[in-house]
Amino acid sequence: MEAIVVYITTPNEDDAAKIAKALVEQRLAACVNIIGGIRSIYSWQGKIEDDAEVLMIVKTQRCLFKPLKKLVKELHSYTVPELIALSIIEGSEDYLNWLKEVTQ
Repeated sequence: MEAIVVYITTPNEDDAAKIAKALVEQRLAACVNIIGGIRSIYSWQGKIEDDAEVLMIVKTQRCLFKPLKKLVKELHSYTVPELIALSIIEGSEDYLNWLKEVTQ
C-alpha cells in the first residue's frame, strides 16, 4: 500500500465538510482534516485573486486517487478544484495500518 496525502481547497467549511464526509463514508479516505482561515493568492483567468479558503488534508491510498478525484469533482463548487497528492514516505506503522484498514 502506498499512502498519500491529498490537498484540496474549498471556499468554506460547509463545502469542505460535505466533501470530507462523502470521502470517508465511501471509504476513499481514512481521515480528512479541515483547516479554516487560510488565504490564497493565485492567478485565475488573467487576474490576481486574493481569497479566504479552507484547506482539506485527506489521508488515503494512492490506488484510490482516481475515484477520490472523480467524487471531489462531482461535489466541488470550483471549476478547477485543487487536487494535489503527495506521497507519505514515512509514518507510524500503526497509523498507516489503520489507514489501509478503513479505506477500500
